[in-house]
Amino acid sequence: MSKRNVTVRMKADYEYESVNPQGNVVQIDMYDAPEKKAQSPMDLLLSALGGCASVDAVLMMRKKRKTITDFYVEVEGNRNDGTPAFYTDIKLMFTIVSPDAKEEEFIKVVALSVEKYCSVASSLKSKISFSAQVKRP
Repeated sequence: MSKRNVTVRMKADYEYESVNPQGNVVQIDMYDAPEKKAQSPMDLLLSALGGCASVDAVLMMRKKRKTITDFYVEVEGNRNDGTPAFYTDIKLMFTIVSPDAKEEEFIKVVALSVEKYCSVASSLKSKISFSAQVKRP
């Protein structure tokens, strides 16, 4: 079993920064437009899911020796009206631009990617535990 970790640090009440051990930084904010400068945590969840599923789908299509001119996934999440405003369902619409890919094979690849190989999709079913501590300055 391997572990991953990030540290999320407050910059201001509605602004945070997430850093992994390699020093890669992601800005996070909870502002509404037009003050919004970064994705919200819920946006990042959709981005992580779309990114994870995309990598697997592209690699599988490349393994099939298909030419990929463009590739993208549109991710849409519907949220609960109450608190917490969790996603009740998430839809992914994958598009590949390719002169030699067949729709049937791409649909199979996408299904494998989302249902079997995408770690983020599987993580949405995982057990979450937490702890807390107070440090004095």
